[in-house]
Amino acid sequence: MAQHARNTHPAIAAKTRARSRRKFIAMAFTLSALGALAVATASALLLPRSAHAQQPGAAPAGGAWPNKPVRIVVPFAPGGTTDILARALTPDLSRVFGQQFVVDNRAGAGGNVGAEIVAKAPADGYTLLMGTVGTHGINRALYAKLPYDPIKDFAPITLVAAVPNVMVMNMDKAKSLGIANVQDFIRAAKANPGKFNMASSGNGTSIHLAGELFKSMTGTFMLHLPYRGSGPALLDLVGGNADVMFDNLPSSMAQIKAGKLTALAVTSSQRSGALPEVPTVEQAGGPTLKGYEASSWFGLLAPAGTPPDIVNRIQQEVAKSLASPAMKERLMAQGAIPGGNTPAEFARHIDAEHKKWAQVVKASGAKVD
Repeated sequence: MAQHARNTHPAIAAKTRARSRRKFIAMAFTLSALGALAVATASALLLPRSAHAQQPGAAPAGGAWPNKPVRIVVPFAPGGTTDILARALTPDLSRVFGQQFVVDNRAGAGGNVGAEIVAKAPADGYTLLMGTVGTHGINRALYAKLPYDPIKDFAPITLVAAVPNVMVMNMDKAKSLGIANVQDFIRAAKANPGKFNMASSGNGTSIHLAGELFKSMTGTFMLHLPYRGSGPALLDLVGGNADVMFDNLPSSMAQIKAGKLTALAVTSSQRSGALPEVPTVEQAGGPTLKGYEASSWFGLLAPAGTPPDIVNRIQQEVAKSLASPAMKERLMAQGAIPGGNTPAEFARHIDAEHKKWAQVVKASGAKVD
């Protein structure tokens, strides 16, 4: 028996060694496969974001901007041109970035309430401002103290649109007073000092300053009625509770076309293609109003410190949207001229506008405490 065991021992040992080799080879293969998988995974994670291609409108990878809704603060009530332009952009931006861009109306203090909210928001690309010539061109000269710095607290993104203002009256009131043009209005205002009022979308807006400039150049007086946006002001104008308004053209266009408002003149240096039959204030007012010009603009801004790549991505997509035939036709039909310039160009525009409107504020004598 012992002899048999001694004779078979080498065979058993050989089989054992063979099984061990097979197990070792299998284990080595498994470890090699797992190692390859780990390397592939690590490589994928280390690839730059641009290597992870996404279909247009697809949700971005985790952690990439935007991975939640983005709000555009409109510093005026719904229904005005600022609101109209913001809502015109949100469908395209929502589609392209794969997240909802929503409008948040925060009216008050001539746009200062909404502007302050954005100035103090995190600089992460999730809060933007639809700024205006008021919030970033006029208010620095008009208000003794602002709750934000229009330059230091913001990163300009792009000009969205430039628009003329339009001098409008309630059609029935204009007829009853025998006012058919700007010179008729000046005569009526001078014959009835203190009896005319002037509605605006708020203190410091281009609508307000356009009226103040008109008053200073014509020697007329109108009581200023500031509202929380063009929408509420237009309601009172159409209802006959306000006499005149130097409104942004896009927000008044529907009421002009409907025959509820009479357009006496546009405030730009040239006539508007949307209302070619309506003269400029300078053309209609004669020598008294020579050189009169008070147009408006609207643009997107982010809190200062927002990453430049986010700012540039938004600018590029807004520019594409504004350049599309459908959007251009839509805006120009309302009297707006589409923008889309670069952040640097928009920053220079803001600086030039501040200098221009500071002179207008000084000439008009307008001040807001």
